[in-house]
Amino acid sequence: MNDLVKLYARPRLKSPIMLASWPGIGDVSIIVATYLKRKLDFKELGEIEPSYFFDAIGVVARDNVIEEPQFPQSKFYYWKNKAGGSDIILFIGDDQPFSKGYELANCVLDVAQRFRVKRVYTCAAALSRIHHTEQPRVWGVVTSQHMTEDLEKYGLVQRGNLQIAGLNGLLLGVTKEREIEGICLLGEVPMYATRIQNPMAALAVLKVLTRMLDIEIDMSELAQIAEETADRMKQIAAEAMGEYIDRFTRPIWEYGEEEEEEE
Repeated sequence: MNDLVKLYARPRLKSPIMLASWPGIGDVSIIVATYLKRKLDFKELGEIEPSYFFDAIGVVARDNVIEEPQFPQSKFYYWKNKAGGSDIILFIGDDQPFSKGYELANCVLDVAQRFRVKRVYTCAAALSRIHHTEQPRVWGVVTSQHMTEDLEKYGLVQRGNLQIAGLNGLLLGVTKEREIEGICLLGEVPMYATRIQNPMAALAVLKVLTRMLDIEIDMSELAQIAEETADRMKQIAAEAMGEYIDRFTRPIWEYGEEEEEEE
Protein backbone atom coordinates (compact mmCIF):
# COMPACT_ATOMS: atom_id res chain seq x y z
CA MET A 1 0.00 0.00 0.00
CA ASN A 2 1.27 3.48 -0.90
CA ASP A 3 2.59 5.42 2.12
CA LEU A 4 0.42 8.39 1.08
CA VAL A 5 -2.72 6.34 1.75
CA LYS A 6 -4.06 6.05 5.29
CA LEU A 7 -6.75 3.45 6.03
CA TYR A 8 -8.90 3.80 9.13
CA ALA A 9 -10.78 0.51 8.75
CA ARG A 10 -10.21 -2.99 7.38
CA PRO A 11 -13.70 -4.16 6.44
CA ARG A 12 -14.34 -7.45 4.71
CA LEU A 13 -16.06 -6.44 1.50
CA LYS A 14 -18.02 -8.69 -0.81
CA SER A 15 -17.19 -8.44 -4.54
CA PRO A 16 -16.68 -4.68 -4.18
CA ILE A 17 -16.83 -2.12 -6.96
CA MET A 18 -15.39 1.39 -6.72
CA LEU A 19 -16.93 4.72 -7.70
CA ALA A 20 -14.34 7.52 -7.88
CA SER A 21 -15.23 11.16 -8.30
CA TRP A 22 -13.66 14.60 -8.67
CA PRO A 23 -15.24 17.97 -9.54
CA GLY A 24 -15.52 18.63 -13.27
CA ILE A 25 -17.69 20.32 -15.88
CA GLY A 26 -21.20 20.84 -14.54
CA ASP A 27 -20.08 19.06 -11.34
CA VAL A 28 -21.84 16.01 -12.79
CA SER A 29 -19.49 13.51 -11.16
CA ILE A 30 -19.34 15.11 -7.73
CA ILE A 31 -23.13 15.56 -7.56
CA VAL A 32 -23.61 11.84 -8.28
CA ALA A 33 -21.04 10.75 -5.70
CA THR A 34 -22.08 13.07 -2.87
CA TYR A 35 -25.77 12.29 -3.39
CA LEU A 36 -25.07 8.56 -3.28
CA LYS A 37 -23.02 9.05 -0.11
CA ARG A 38 -25.89 10.92 1.57
CA LYS A 39 -28.52 8.35 0.65
CA LEU A 40 -26.60 5.23 1.66
CA ASP A 41 -24.96 4.39 4.98
CA PHE A 42 -21.34 4.89 3.95
CA LYS A 43 -18.61 4.67 6.59
CA GLU A 44 -15.15 6.23 6.52
CA LEU A 45 -12.46 3.99 5.09
CA GLY A 46 -9.40 6.19 4.69
CA GLU A 47 -7.81 9.16 2.94
CA ILE A 48 -4.85 10.23 0.81
CA GLU A 49 -2.31 12.64 2.29
CA PRO A 50 -3.26 15.96 0.61
CA SER A 51 -0.10 18.01 1.20
CA TYR A 52 1.82 15.92 -1.35
CA PHE A 53 -0.62 16.85 -4.12
CA PHE A 54 -1.87 20.31 -3.11
CA ASP A 55 -0.40 23.58 -1.85
CA ALA A 56 -2.17 25.43 0.92
CA ILE A 57 -2.81 29.06 -0.06
CA GLY A 58 -3.14 31.28 3.00
CA VAL A 59 -4.87 30.48 6.27
CA VAL A 60 -8.07 31.39 8.10
CA ALA A 61 -8.25 33.33 11.36
CA ARG A 62 -11.27 32.79 13.60
CA ASP A 63 -11.72 35.12 16.59
CA ASN A 64 -8.20 36.45 15.88
CA VAL A 65 -6.67 32.97 16.15
CA ILE A 66 -4.93 31.43 13.14
CA GLU A 67 -6.08 27.95 12.14
CA GLU A 68 -3.93 25.24 10.64
CA PRO A 69 -3.54 25.23 6.83
CA GLN A 70 -6.42 23.52 5.04
CA PHE A 71 -6.01 21.26 2.00
CA PRO A 72 -8.52 19.69 -0.41
CA GLN A 73 -9.50 16.30 0.94
CA SER A 74 -9.28 12.97 -0.89
CA LYS A 75 -11.30 10.43 1.09
CA PHE A 76 -12.51 6.84 0.82
CA TYR A 77 -15.78 5.45 2.17
CA TYR A 78 -17.36 2.01 2.08
CA TRP A 79 -20.90 0.64 2.08
CA LYS A 80 -21.99 -2.94 2.66
CA ASN A 81 -24.85 -4.07 0.46
CA LYS A 82 -27.23 -5.98 2.75
CA ALA A 83 -29.40 -6.93 -0.22
CA GLY A 84 -26.76 -9.33 -1.42
CA GLY A 85 -25.16 -7.36 -4.26
CA SER A 86 -21.67 -5.91 -4.49
CA ASP A 87 -20.34 -3.70 -1.72
CA ILE A 88 -19.17 -0.23 -2.76
CA ILE A 89 -15.99 1.74 -2.12
CA LEU A 90 -16.57 5.44 -2.74
CA PHE A 91 -13.73 7.86 -3.35
CA ILE A 92 -14.42 11.60 -3.38
CA GLY A 93 -11.74 14.19 -4.15
CA ASP A 94 -12.51 17.79 -3.24
CA ASP A 95 -10.31 19.09 -6.05
CA GLN A 96 -8.02 18.00 -8.88
CA PRO A 97 -4.30 18.77 -8.48
CA PHE A 98 -2.50 20.90 -11.06
CA SER A 99 0.16 18.18 -11.33
CA LYS A 100 0.79 14.64 -10.07
CA GLY A 101 -2.62 13.53 -11.32
CA TYR A 102 -1.18 10.22 -12.50
CA GLU A 103 0.29 9.56 -9.05
CA LEU A 104 -3.02 10.41 -7.38
CA ALA A 105 -4.86 8.03 -9.69
CA ASN A 106 -2.44 5.27 -8.71
CA CYS A 107 -3.02 5.98 -5.02
CA VAL A 108 -6.76 5.55 -5.55
CA LEU A 109 -6.24 2.28 -7.39
CA ASP A 110 -3.86 0.99 -4.71
CA VAL A 111 -6.91 0.96 -2.44
CA ALA A 112 -9.03 -0.64 -5.15
CA GLN A 113 -6.58 -3.49 -5.50
CA ARG A 114 -6.11 -3.79 -1.73
CA PHE A 115 -9.81 -4.70 -1.49
CA ARG A 116 -9.88 -6.64 -4.77
CA VAL A 117 -12.26 -4.30 -6.54
CA LYS A 118 -13.61 -5.98 -9.66
CA ARG A 119 -14.75 -2.84 -11.51
CA VAL A 120 -14.12 0.91 -11.27
CA TYR A 121 -16.76 3.49 -12.22
CA THR A 122 -16.32 7.18 -12.89
CA CYS A 123 -18.74 9.86 -14.10
CA ALA A 124 -18.23 12.96 -16.20
CA ALA A 125 -19.93 15.50 -18.44
CA ALA A 126 -20.43 14.96 -22.16
CA LEU A 127 -20.40 18.31 -23.94
CA SER A 128 -23.21 18.19 -26.45
CA ARG A 129 -25.35 20.36 -28.72
CA ILE A 130 -28.27 19.46 -26.47
CA HIS A 131 -30.61 22.33 -25.53
CA HIS A 132 -31.11 22.99 -21.82
CA THR A 133 -34.81 22.12 -22.16
CA GLU A 134 -34.04 18.62 -23.49
CA GLN A 135 -33.65 15.48 -21.40
CA PRO A 136 -29.91 14.66 -21.21
CA ARG A 137 -28.79 11.26 -22.42
CA VAL A 138 -25.97 9.21 -20.89
CA TRP A 139 -22.93 8.20 -22.89
CA GLY A 140 -20.67 5.31 -21.95
CA VAL A 141 -17.07 4.24 -22.51
CA VAL A 142 -15.31 1.14 -21.19
CA THR A 143 -11.77 -0.16 -20.77
CA SER A 144 -12.16 -3.33 -22.81
CA GLN A 145 -14.09 -4.46 -25.86
CA HIS A 146 -16.04 -7.23 -24.09
CA MET A 147 -17.62 -4.63 -21.78
CA THR A 148 -19.40 -2.92 -24.66
CA GLU A 149 -22.24 -5.37 -24.04
CA ASP A 150 -23.04 -3.34 -20.92
CA LEU A 151 -23.25 -0.17 -23.00
CA GLU A 152 -25.90 -1.79 -25.16
CA LYS A 153 -27.68 -3.43 -22.23
CA TYR A 154 -28.28 -0.14 -20.45
CA GLY A 155 -28.99 1.91 -23.55
CA LEU A 156 -25.89 4.10 -23.30
CA VAL A 157 -24.89 6.32 -26.19
CA GLN A 158 -21.73 5.08 -27.92
CA ARG A 159 -19.98 7.98 -29.61
CA GLY A 160 -16.91 6.06 -30.72
CA ASN A 161 -14.08 8.56 -30.26
CA LEU A 162 -14.00 11.15 -27.49
CA GLN A 163 -11.68 12.64 -24.91
CA ILE A 164 -12.45 12.72 -21.18
CA ALA A 165 -10.58 15.52 -19.44
CA GLY A 166 -9.27 15.43 -15.90
CA LEU A 167 -9.00 12.66 -13.35
CA ASN A 168 -12.51 11.36 -13.98
CA GLY A 169 -11.08 10.19 -17.29
CA LEU A 170 -7.42 9.61 -16.42
CA LEU A 171 -8.31 7.20 -13.63
CA LEU A 172 -9.82 4.79 -16.16
CA GLY A 173 -6.65 4.90 -18.23
CA VAL A 174 -4.67 3.83 -15.18
CA THR A 175 -7.38 1.28 -14.40
CA LYS A 176 -6.76 -0.25 -17.81
CA GLU A 177 -3.01 -0.30 -17.14
CA ARG A 178 -3.71 -2.39 -14.06
CA GLU A 179 -6.04 -4.70 -15.98
CA ILE A 180 -9.10 -3.81 -13.91
CA GLU A 181 -12.47 -3.31 -15.59
CA GLY A 182 -13.55 0.30 -15.80
CA ILE A 183 -16.51 2.28 -17.13
CA CYS A 184 -17.27 5.98 -17.37
CA LEU A 185 -20.84 7.31 -17.51
CA LEU A 186 -21.12 10.75 -19.09
CA GLY A 187 -24.22 12.93 -18.76
CA GLU A 188 -24.96 15.35 -21.59
CA VAL A 189 -24.35 19.02 -20.77
CA PRO A 190 -25.06 21.92 -23.18
CA MET A 191 -21.88 23.42 -24.62
CA TYR A 192 -23.03 26.89 -23.58
CA ALA A 193 -23.71 25.93 -19.95
CA THR A 194 -20.43 24.43 -18.76
CA ARG A 195 -19.84 26.83 -15.86
CA ILE A 196 -22.94 26.04 -13.83
CA GLN A 197 -23.89 22.92 -11.93
CA ASN A 198 -25.99 20.50 -13.92
CA PRO A 199 -28.08 18.26 -11.65
CA MET A 200 -30.18 17.24 -14.69
CA ALA A 201 -27.20 15.43 -16.21
CA ALA A 202 -26.22 14.05 -12.79
CA LEU A 203 -29.72 12.65 -12.28
CA ALA A 204 -29.62 10.92 -15.67
CA VAL A 205 -26.25 9.36 -14.80
CA LEU A 206 -27.39 8.31 -11.33
CA LYS A 207 -30.43 6.51 -12.75
CA VAL A 208 -28.17 4.43 -15.00
CA LEU A 209 -25.56 3.85 -12.30
CA THR A 210 -28.06 2.51 -9.77
CA ARG A 211 -29.44 0.14 -12.38
CA MET A 212 -25.96 -1.14 -13.14
CA LEU A 213 -25.19 -1.60 -9.45
CA ASP A 214 -28.63 -3.06 -8.75
CA ILE A 215 -29.33 -0.71 -5.85
CA GLU A 216 -32.28 1.51 -5.02
CA ILE A 217 -32.14 5.02 -3.55
CA ASP A 218 -34.63 7.85 -3.22
CA MET A 219 -33.91 10.28 -6.05
CA SER A 220 -36.80 12.66 -5.38
CA GLU A 221 -34.58 15.30 -3.77
CA LEU A 222 -32.17 15.38 -6.70
CA ALA A 223 -35.09 15.37 -9.14
CA GLN A 224 -36.50 18.45 -7.39
CA ILE A 225 -33.14 20.23 -7.56
CA ALA A 226 -32.85 19.31 -11.25
CA GLU A 227 -36.31 20.72 -11.95
CA GLU A 228 -35.54 23.97 -10.13
CA THR A 229 -32.23 24.32 -11.97
CA ALA A 230 -33.92 23.71 -15.33
CA ASP A 231 -36.46 26.44 -14.55
CA ARG A 232 -33.64 28.79 -13.55
CA MET A 233 -31.77 28.08 -16.80
CA LYS A 234 -34.92 28.90 -18.76
CA GLN A 235 -35.19 32.18 -16.89
CA ILE A 236 -31.53 33.02 -17.52
CA ALA A 237 -31.92 32.20 -21.21
CA ALA A 238 -35.01 34.42 -21.45
CA GLU A 239 -33.21 37.29 -19.72
CA ALA A 240 -30.17 36.87 -21.97
CA MET A 241 -32.38 36.93 -25.06
CA GLY A 242 -34.09 40.06 -23.79
CA GLU A 243 -30.74 41.79 -23.29
CA TYR A 244 -29.66 40.71 -26.77
CA ILE A 245 -32.80 42.18 -28.32
CA ASP A 246 -32.43 45.43 -26.38
CA ARG A 247 -28.76 45.82 -27.32
CA PHE A 248 -28.66 44.75 -30.95
CA THR A 249 -32.09 45.67 -32.27
CA ARG A 250 -34.07 48.91 -32.49
CA PRO A 251 -37.76 49.66 -32.89
CA ILE A 252 -38.76 49.88 -36.54
CA TRP A 253 -40.01 53.47 -36.13
CA GLU A 254 -36.47 54.62 -35.28
CA TYR A 255 -35.38 53.59 -38.76
CA GLY A 256 -38.14 55.80 -40.17
CA GLU A 257 -36.85 58.82 -38.25
CA GLU A 258 -33.33 58.32 -39.62
CA GLU A 259 -34.63 58.12 -43.16
CA GLU A 260 -36.53 61.40 -42.73
CA GLU A 261 -33.41 63.13 -41.41
CA GLU A 262 -31.38 61.91 -44.40
CA GLU A 263 -33.98 63.26 -46.80
